[in-house]
Amino acid sequence: MPVPDIIRVKLSSEAAEFVALTSVVVRELPFVELLEHVVSATGPEAARVRDILKRGSLVSGATRFRWQGWEHELAEIEGAIAALPQPEPTRPFAAERCQRITLLAHATRIELAREAAEQRRLFKQRSYWQSLMEAAVAPQYVAYLYKDHADHYRAHLTPQQRERLQAESALLKFDSVAKQIQRTSFDRLDLIVAR
Repeated sequence: MPVPDIIRVKLSSEAAEFVALTSVVVRELPFVELLEHVVSATGPEAARVRDILKRGSLVSGATRFRWQGWEHELAEIEGAIAALPQPEPTRPFAAERCQRITLLAHATRIELAREAAEQRRLFKQRSYWQSLMEAAVAPQYVAYLYKDHADHYRAHLTPQQRERLQAESALLKFDSVAKQIQRTSFDRLDLIVAR
């Protein structure tokens, strides 16, 4: 069966428990968008993607996707996956397209969107985003994130870089986030860069 252009998909929340009821939304998704959700969950292995498309069900984050499953030739699925953007390990880091940064510690993740970290406190010349960009020296390519349409980079921090970022967290407009950063012994940054 040829790959359809549009798929009718039922979306529901996985947060619903046996007593709670949540609404089901029906959307018509382009096949490419559904394929990106599937590849985000399974990776680009064509046989696994084909099995999920045939089954007609996928959980991605807090959302369950359901559709009328169908059988595909493996070559069709391989071709569709090949048409998606691919990881590019040699792609240079582009700070101007960085959308968000996550500060990572052993068991803690502090995610900062660019818009929030770029906001300056009154009478301050710098933003915390500038501090983060200065600390992200030569980040290494990790993967392409299909769900975000972005490349994932990682920068490892020295203890001195961490201490500087903790001190400069006072530049953030949000005191609760600044205090969380000051208390966390993070040692790396995950950077999400839009293509």
